[in-house]
Amino acid sequence: MYKHILIPTDGSALSEMAIRQGIAFARAIRAKVTALAVSPSFHLFEVDPIMVGYTPLPEQYARDSEARAEKYLAVARVEAGIAGVPCETVHATQDHVYEAIIDTASKKGCDLIFMASHGRKGISAFVLGSETYKVLSHSKIPVLVCR
Repeated sequence: MYKHILIPTDGSALSEMAIRQGIAFARAIRAKVTALAVSPSFHLFEVDPIMVGYTPLPEQYARDSEARAEKYLAVARVEAGIAGVPCETVHATQDHVYEAIIDTASKKGCDLIFMASHGRKGISAFVLGSETYKVLSHSKIPVLVCR
């Protein structure tokens, strides 16, 4: 069975639900978890909702990204602590979230990626893209999708 599970989070309610379910699953199979938050790299001109109307200095952006990631990852640390599941947290900076997820899973020796899916369909899935779909399409590591 699986021994090390990667659980990515974007801070959304759906991601928090996946963290809780992933940690419960890890507890049931006696696995450890690594929780991952990914921040986009700093760009002077950006259309990402996080940075629209806000062009910070690179140092401020790095501090803000770290604080946001810490907030997201704290949920995993608390839930894992309550469940008694060993948990490591990672904050990665990468423009392509799916690549950061796959790279982190590989580097950390994870044998399962447990992640949420927003379940977008039709044109919204095409326009917005789906990190879950990209991970499913590119990962050689098994992926369990939580909805």
